[in-house]
Amino acid sequence: MPRRHENAHHTGSHTASQRQLRVGEELRHALATLLRPGELRDPALREANITVTEVRVSPDLKNATAFVMPLAGVNSDEVMAGLKRSAPFLRNRVAHMVELRQAPNLGFAIDSAFDNAARIEALLRRPEIARDLEANPEPDDGQG
Repeated sequence: MPRRHENAHHTGSHTASQRQLRVGEELRHALATLLRPGELRDPALREANITVTEVRVSPDLKNATAFVMPLAGVNSDEVMAGLKRSAPFLRNRVAHMVELRQAPNLGFAIDSAFDNAARIEALLRRPEIARDLEANPEPDDGQG
């Protein structure tokens, strides 16, 4: 049976469906449980404190990218290498924790949101920016 509006979802920027968001959140919870310190044998992950900030799932639910951040960004290269090595094991464990027809392939990426927030905060604290922000606290309505 042909799908209706099959190409409608492939135009421009793709917004995640409710199912993708729900599955992503379930995967995030499962990965957060699995990535607690002491849960994995990989030396890079054994004692690492890793925050799983988001999991984005492909429309077909076959691939998932977990955005992670090691505590304070410490040893992020080692942690990412450990996650890559452990991806098949984690996929197997996630398959037992989350009810899906097929466990998605797991990929990992460093979440840059923290860095972006720190960069924006630093910009807002610059004297010339702070001066501009404080210059006109209320718009002039012309009623002098």
